[in-house]
Amino acid sequence: MENVVLLAVDGSDGSDRALDHAIARAKQGGAKVVVAYVIEWSPYSFNTPEENATRHKRRETEIERANSEIVAPALAKLQGQGLECDGIVRHGHPAETLIEIAKECGAAQILIGRRGHSGLKSLLFGSVAGNLIQTAPVPVVVVP
Repeated sequence: MENVVLLAVDGSDGSDRALDHAIARAKQGGAKVVVAYVIEWSPYSFNTPEENATRHKRRETEIERANSEIVAPALAKLQGQGLECDGIVRHGHPAETLIEIAKECGAAQILIGRRGHSGLKSLLFGSVAGNLIQTAPVPVVVVP
């Protein structure tokens, strides 16, 4: 395991607080920060042939938008503090995908904001932070 912190972001206020905590943690311990944004996407959805034809383009557009609007500003803030960082945007189930990314980058811990853009769905099915706490192979820090 390396000195890497995986920061889960979604553009929310909670995500911004987690970014600030990641900066403090990285400065204190000399850690690299990997900023990750997961676009929720089910490979099991049923689409019409017309939807399948546009699905790839839609995925690419979503990745570009997530990079420019959410990940790039976080990376700029980290780089402005002189910290080593990388950004990743993927489609998938948020908690499962974040765990995959944590394993791939050798993260020592995962940071996530307590409240993100999840709304009613998180009340019914549980939050990403809650799922990570229960299933992640590394410590999860939930920033209030």
